[in-house]
Amino acid sequence: MTAAARFRKADIKRALSGAREAGFARVRVGIDVNGNMVIDASDDPMMIVEKAPNPLDRILPGR
Repeated sequence: MTAAARFRKADIKRALSGAREAGFARVRVGIDVNGNMVIDASDDPMMIVEKAPNPLDRILPGR
């Protein structure tokens, strides 16, 4: 898989800053299965979900 990238890091930065300048409170950029950039923007505040502790952390600390 040596196909050229369809977009660059600068394109993603430009999309994020453009959505923020448009007034969106929450912006997310993803890449779909076809390699296209997908921008998800919303005015709703982001919900913070606390993760439950991993039970293996007591066996494998620091990972």
